[in-house]
Amino acid sequence: MALFGKKKETKKESAVEAPKVDVSKAASTDWDLSSVIVRPRITEKTVGMSEQNVYTFVVKRTANKYDVRDAIKALYNVTPVKINIVNKKPAKRLVGSRNRMKQVPGMKKAYVYLKKGDTINIV
Repeated sequence: MALFGKKKETKKESAVEAPKVDVSKAASTDWDLSSVIVRPRITEKTVGMSEQNVYTFVVKRTANKYDVRDAIKALYNVTPVKINIVNKKPAKRLVGSRNRMKQVPGMKKAYVYLKKGDTINIV
């Protein structure tokens, strides 16, 4: 009785091959590095921090530390030692004499720490 008989099947190799991708031509990222940094943030606090080689930038909401690092390298030709990112969420505040609610926009800030000899000329 041959319930579980073994049949010998020959598999034909398919003539279709996977397309070859040239890795050298592929871009490392589709992200435009100049659009990661929106603007430098210049306040009294950040000017004081720039004396200790800490610079503050407003960045896009979708940016992460690695995107900011790559953008700083490309735009200012310096390598950051450390990057901290602060996400300030939008909020509603009471404004004016009649206590009206107003939407305050949020932002994402990046604190970029540099080595002692490196500087960024913002102004």
